[in-house]
Amino acid sequence: MKKKVSLLLWLLAFILTLLLAVYQRLSGPTYPLKGKDTRPGLEIKYKFFRSWTSFKPLPIRVAVSGTVDYLDVIYDRFPIPGTKEQYVTMKKNGSFYEAELPGQPAAGKLIYRIHGTTPTSGTVFLPSVVARFKGEVPTALLIFHVIFMFAGLLLALRTGLEALRRDGRWQKLVPWTLAMTSIGGLILGPLVQKYAFGAFWTGFPLGGDLTDSKTIFAVLFWLAAFFLRKKSRWWPLAATVLMVVVYLIPHSMLGSELNYQTGKIETAKEVRGSTLKIK
Repeated sequence: MKKKVSLLLWLLAFILTLLLAVYQRLSGPTYPLKGKDTRPGLEIKYKFFRSWTSFKPLPIRVAVSGTVDYLDVIYDRFPIPGTKEQYVTMKKNGSFYEAELPGQPAAGKLIYRIHGTTPTSGTVFLPSVVARFKGEVPTALLIFHVIFMFAGLLLALRTGLEALRRDGRWQKLVPWTLAMTSIGGLILGPLVQKYAFGAFWTGFPLGGDLTDSKTIFAVLFWLAAFFLRKKSRWWPLAATVLMVVVYLIPHSMLGSELNYQTGKIETAKEVRGSTLKIK
């Protein structure tokens, strides 16, 4: 009976981990923006990248079903604009319209928007998008970082579920949760950050990076749960709740951002980009 209960709790923890992983993937400000603009005689489908490799041209591509007079990409630096917005006319390639925006240094951002006209449906304005550029991270490092982080989440959820049982044996799970979260967040995470933006750590207490800051607080709670695991189940429960809250905060919010005036990488002051106005 105990083995069946344990398997069910592992299954529940795994399902919750998958749900939080999907939420993290879809909710972050770097996930591509997808959608379509539909009007009589015209449909424009788009997938706008919000994260790209530094110094490489950012591709812009939309699928057009119908007729347009022209489509332009209007773009500018973000959050500190240049002296004048830039325009790039999109070129027709079959059923697609394509353009490229100039690559930026690591943590540099561009805000861009597609504008155009049609013979019958008037003016086209597609949503504004902010794209952040980052350095190339070795694939193996990124994979191991993700594996350890979500292994830590899986173990955290399983520990919390075990702590809810009167005869639960959560004490054995806490060290594993602490180890996985620490390796993923405090060892591999800073290495990823260094490759992407040139700094190992930009969160508390050195800066305001939200991803780094929430990671250190999660580890501190699990460290407390480790030392107090034999005294009370409330610490592992509290650490589990905090872990869930951490993963409910979208990844890369308030992350690294290049200040184009000073040339220094700082912490973003806005969660998401604003709207690029067409002058």
